[in-house]
Amino acid sequence: MVSNTCKYGIRAVVFIASQPGKADKTGLKLISDELKIPQPYLAKILQVLTKKKILGSSKGPHGGFWLLKNASAITLMDIIKTIDGDDYTDSCFITGGKCSFDEQERKKCLLHDELKKEKQRLTKFFSNRTIESLVKQGKRAPELNI
Repeated sequence: MVSNTCKYGIRAVVFIASQPGKADKTGLKLISDELKIPQPYLAKILQVLTKKKILGSSKGPHGGFWLLKNASAITLMDIIKTIDGDDYTDSCFITGGKCSFDEQERKKCLLHDELKKEKQRLTKFFSNRTIESLVKQGKRAPELNI
């Protein structure tokens, strides 16, 4: 449902938000090294998040990334929509094509009715989960991975 690119984006935003001195910039190399994401790939992901005003960035030897909004105002859905687009739940698990959720004249796949409910539940979950809540959860349970 959610692409690996999107998962990396979520992990990176959570990592940036969890850094002490949040007003400071978090460098690309540090994020890449800590999260074990290839630096060129991560740079492209962070560039997308910067263009969509989730992150701020500056270039140069003292450059880096920071949150443009409070972590409590950024939801997982914000990042998912930024990276994967609005259609992240539209892919049919059976045919691989676009799901016909609201097109009654089109043929439905075998899992349509059950998956529609689950996709709606996931959308609600992602919309109610903030970056701040993930950072707090990580601090309470440091054995959990970002």
